[in-house]
Amino acid sequence: MAEIERGRGVALWSQISGILADDILKGALRQGEQLPSAQELAVRFNVNRHTVRRAVAALEQRNLVRTEQGRGTFVQEHALDYPISRRTRFTQNMRNLNVEADIEVLEDAREIPPPQVAQALCMDRHAYAYRIETISRADGHIVDYSTAYFPAARFTGLPSVYRRLRSVTRTLEEFGVIDYERKHTRVSARLPDAHTARLMKQATNRPVLYVQSINADTRGVPVQYGITRFSGEWVQLVLMADG
Repeated sequence: MAEIERGRGVALWSQISGILADDILKGALRQGEQLPSAQELAVRFNVNRHTVRRAVAALEQRNLVRTEQGRGTFVQEHALDYPISRRTRFTQNMRNLNVEADIEVLEDAREIPPPQVAQALCMDRHAYAYRIETISRADGHIVDYSTAYFPAARFTGLPSVYRRLRSVTRTLEEFGVIDYERKHTRVSARLPDAHTARLMKQATNRPVLYVQSINADTRGVPVQYGITRFSGEWVQLVLMADG
C-alpha cells in the first residue's frame, strides 16, 4: 500500500490524491465502489480530514469520483451515451445500452401551462394541459428528472394511462398516436435549483444538461412538450443526424 512522504516538497493532499487516482486507474478501486470515509482515509494517511477532503475534491475535478449527498464518495462510472434523434425513446435507449430502466412518477396535474408551453403545443393560452413529473433511473442511478406537458383536450385522462404503462410511446398509442417525431430540441447546461438537486440527489454546483423538446404526430401537430434535466455525471447526449 502506497504511503505519503513528508518533507519532499509535495503537498500532502496532492500525494493522497495521486495515490487514490492510481488505485482507481489500476482497478484497485473499481467503478461504482465507495471510497473509505474521510475519517478512515485520515487514519490511513495520518493526516487531518481537511487534507483528505482537499484530496477528494481534486479527484472530483478530474472526474474520477463523484459525491452523492448523504451517501458518500464513489468511483465514477462511464457515462451513458444517450442518443437524441427524430425518434428519441427512453426505454429503447436503455434497452440498446443493456441497462435496467425504471421510471418513477412523482406527480401529475391538470393546469393551465406557462405561456411558452401553450405556444409550443399550439394551444390557446387559457387551455388546460396535463403536467407529469418523473424521475428516470438506469441500473438504479438517477439519470434524469423530467417535466412533460400534454394537451388535455386531446388526451383526456392521460395521467392515469401513463401511470399504468410508464411509457410515453405506449400511452400515446392508447390515444391513437401510432408514431411521433422530435420536432424541436434545445440543449443547454445550467446549475440545478435546490428542488432539482434534491430530487436528483446531487449538489447544486454540479451542472445538469437541460433539454427542452417538442414531439409531434405524423401530421406535425405537437403532442408533447418536455423539459428533461439529465445528470451530467451519468449521461452524455449524442445528437444523431437522421437521414
